[in-house]
Amino acid sequence: MELDLIVRKFIGIDCYDIQPITNGLVNSTYLLENYDQDKKYILQKINNQVFKNPDSLITNHLLINAQLQSHHYELIIIDPVPAYNQQLLVYDKSGQPWRMQHYIESSTTFLKVPSKETAYEAAKAFGHFLDIVNTGDGPEIADPLPDFTNFEKRISDYKRALRDADPDLIEKAKAEIELTNHLLLLPNRWIELIKNKWLPERIIHADAKISNILFDENAEALAVIDMDTVMVSTILYDFGTMIQSYTNSTHEDDGNATDNFNAEMYAVKEGFLFHLKERLTPEESENLDYAAQVVIYIQEVRFLTDHLNGNKYYAVKYDDHNLDRTKNQLRLLEGLRKYLKV
Repeated sequence: MELDLIVRKFIGIDCYDIQPITNGLVNSTYLLENYDQDKKYILQKINNQVFKNPDSLITNHLLINAQLQSHHYELIIIDPVPAYNQQLLVYDKSGQPWRMQHYIESSTTFLKVPSKETAYEAAKAFGHFLDIVNTGDGPEIADPLPDFTNFEKRISDYKRALRDADPDLIEKAKAEIELTNHLLLLPNRWIELIKNKWLPERIIHADAKISNILFDENAEALAVIDMDTVMVSTILYDFGTMIQSYTNSTHEDDGNATDNFNAEMYAVKEGFLFHLKERLTPEESENLDYAAQVVIYIQEVRFLTDHLNGNKYYAVKYDDHNLDRTKNQLRLLEGLRKYLKV
């Protein structure tokens, strides 16, 4: 089995247990337990159709870790595990890159926020991470996903998908397309802020969802994980992702959700600002609530675009999976806008 060869290249053993972790949307992730040494690892196959330059992910991770280590970072820093040849990536026969990281014992993650206190703790942890990585000049990192936060391109991609989509896919998503088109001008202010350079460029995590924080048994933050998307953009994107992730009272796959916006979880705003309040510019502070709306909207647009394109980007478990995700995000955005009275 090829997976055995990958494991042996990293830790040189045959006696292990491996279980898939199925909550990722892009990469394939496994929990590996080494029975000989009673150690656990995270083994991951990087999707190089999404991440075109896997080596840059490793380089960015090392640069970010070095920045954290040199500036009094309070959380656990997770280093990659080198293979026997000291390389940090191992390639399988099909050319897919694999990497390994240490597993943090007694840690847990959440797909849905269990409490307002946990939401605050997670946002505070991300705020601390963002504060430290932007201290001083910061490392010069490569862009792992060009145009990832380019909302003008996201809208253009959606319009192209709508133009070229199979009529049956359009018919299935008729109601969602109508709602999406009704809000098509929502990203315009974001686009204008970026084009006019009214928002400073900062290193951001770019996937600041609740599942990318490791917690201990007392729901205290242990570590910020998954550095694949770390890039230079506006910090407002991370705040928007937090609101998109933390305030959703259902899983994002739930297409039947109605009142899925949990206003109580908007407490993440205070957690986000705990370490960052003095760092943010007036333009950043003034646009936090707006960013929450537009990031949720763009995530909905991305799900809808992938549905119209025939599910080519996100991992899906059934044909209408992306359409259900679209419905869920539209309900979430509706609830947020009611809460913000816009």
